[in-house]
Amino acid sequence: MRNGTALITGASGGLGLEFAKLCAKDGYDLVLTARSEDKLLRIKHDLEQEYGITVYVCPCDLSETDAAVDVFDFTLEHDLTIDILINNAGFGVSGSFADSGWERQYDLIQVNITSLIQLTHCFLKGMLSRGKGKILNLSSVAAFCAGPDMSVYYASKAFVRSFSEALSEETKGTGVTVTALCPGPTATGFEKAASGSELNMFKNAGDPAGTALIGYQAMMRGKELCYPGRTAKLMDLGSRISPRSISRKIAAKMNH
Repeated sequence: MRNGTALITGASGGLGLEFAKLCAKDGYDLVLTARSEDKLLRIKHDLEQEYGITVYVCPCDLSETDAAVDVFDFTLEHDLTIDILINNAGFGVSGSFADSGWERQYDLIQVNITSLIQLTHCFLKGMLSRGKGKILNLSSVAAFCAGPDMSVYYASKAFVRSFSEALSEETKGTGVTVTALCPGPTATGFEKAASGSELNMFKNAGDPAGTALIGYQAMMRGKELCYPGRTAKLMDLGSRISPRSISRKIAAKMNH
């Protein structure tokens, strides 16, 4: 039975791929976006064969200006109604801010913040007019404190959590829910993209399938915030009871 259509960004691997599998298993058609068209086409074939759903492939680079609008236009061209929006795409840059290249940091802001809020803005009005819809935004335990040596990434995830919480309150009683997923370090390939595979935080990285399942279930229940795993819960608690001067020193140690 078809339940609707889910749009997932960053769907070529890691958490995005796991979210795609979960949605497909529940009978949702899919719109998958990522930079690699080849990977998306392989995923399309596998999911259509296994679950009997329809997968639409929309390759794009969300670091480009208004790429999110191109994704929205793609759904209009294919006459698709998006019932679930999973803003999963994102990446980090490790190292001191002064020594990092500006273009890379700018791209991070475009993907982690600008494209996320553009996509949300594009699809939220339609969800509200229909009186139903679910949005899952990928934040992180990085949202809990400042992050020396990954300063822009931590700040971007704090933005996502705050933005999601605000929208969750704005949409109460409308039939639309907004959830922020705040996982701890997860083995998704993020650490390689951030040049951070040797960072302390990734030495006990979590399983993406388990993390995605917890986040998916939280989204389906309409929870505002989801902290999957013991590490995320402890870091949330620590951020509440520890002085910020201490929490950022701990983050600095984790980011080395």
